[in-house]
Amino acid sequence: MTGDRRIVPAGVGRGDLCDAQWTRLEPHLPKNVGRGGRWKCHHKVINGILFRQRTGIPWRNLPTRFGKWRTCHDRHRRWSADGTWEKVLRAVQTDAEGRIDWSMVGIDSTTCRPLAVLITPGPWADAPQPIPVLERVRVPRAGDGHPLTRPDHLSGDKAYSSRRNRRYLRRRQIKHTIPEPRSQRANRQHRGSRGVRPTGFDKSLYKRRNEVERTVNALEESRAVATRYDKRAYVFHGTVTLAAIRLWLR
Repeated sequence: MTGDRRIVPAGVGRGDLCDAQWTRLEPHLPKNVGRGGRWKCHHKVINGILFRQRTGIPWRNLPTRFGKWRTCHDRHRRWSADGTWEKVLRAVQTDAEGRIDWSMVGIDSTTCRPLAVLITPGPWADAPQPIPVLERVRVPRAGDGHPLTRPDHLSGDKAYSSRRNRRYLRRRQIKHTIPEPRSQRANRQHRGSRGVRPTGFDKSLYKRRNEVERTVNALEESRAVATRYDKRAYVFHGTVTLAAIRLWLR
């Protein structure tokens, strides 16, 4: 967070992965197979990708301590395309399974300490997005068993109040706290006995939506996330996913 002062171990640059974070991340990265190997030092390259993500500088301007800029650029692009960043996110979520609070999950244009990431074109409305976002929530269990996919409760603002969304949440037995817009409330009252029942709303639970806003702010500390420099959607998806991985490693 802005203004948060953290102690950085000696030899670790600002924004680089510390030893503890690297220890958690390394087992989930692609391995070199065969003579010579395909990948150069993952640690140095990922630190270079994180540096570019945090500062938003052009790839060509990466400091030489991260090696060739083209190596960092190509690896981020490749891992964004083949789903490697997504697999790593699932793996670090599995490591943190016991720390995930399923009692309340928030939905927003960006998701909360993201359980899932969805990139959409700018002109698309927010209202239809909760369903595809929730369909992407799949946190693998540390042992055997089906992935965790269903939160106990979901909160969202008025933009997500629609019959379609509420029907979907009821079908999946997900309790929800979503305020009803004035226009929908007036239409329901105008229909009288033909209208649907009033929606339930818990003000105390709704206050927890600030958790979403705080996490969005944490994601947007990465300038490459806050100001989209990636031209292709799949690369930007990888950029946001990597920012989410960094949050899970904290």
